[in-house]
Amino acid sequence: MTNSEQEMMSAGHIHHPNHRTRVFALIAFMVLCLIISAFGGAVTATSVNDWYAALNKPFFRPPNWVFGPVWTVIYFMIAFSGWRAWLKVGIANAKGAFGLYAGQLTLNLAWSFLFFGAQSPLLGLIDIVILLGLIIANMVAFWKIDRLAGMLLVPYALWVAFATLLNAAIWQLN
Repeated sequence: MTNSEQEMMSAGHIHHPNHRTRVFALIAFMVLCLIISAFGGAVTATSVNDWYAALNKPFFRPPNWVFGPVWTVIYFMIAFSGWRAWLKVGIANAKGAFGLYAGQLTLNLAWSFLFFGAQSPLLGLIDIVILLGLIIANMVAFWKIDRLAGMLLVPYALWVAFATLLNAAIWQLN
């Protein structure tokens, strides 16, 4: 949280949504992450069976079937994390933290377009390194608002750190 966000909270600008609003917001966070997941998956599907299949890959690459279930769980955790932070302070009271949230989701989607859509491991690598930094910054910002919201992003950061290593290896091998 920025100093102005902390001042707003200490000045009594606490976020108290009603039950209906809470449920609607949870659904909205879930739908946002599912849309990002669907677009990323659609772009990935355009070249995973031909271009990607022909690439040299490192020995530590998991089988393709692992990615779908792992990303599904991670996207739900990202959504729940954003919702938890929103419950505590709202978006208006944590613009910096939610700016990081929006930025990492945008770069997450961009990676699929760069790596698979543009078929560029180098552009994917540049994106994913920045993405990892934004995830960590978002994790820290959400941790300051709500510890569970921050902790929910830890598996995401770890998976993207692994994906960064995998992306770098693919770039190097090809």
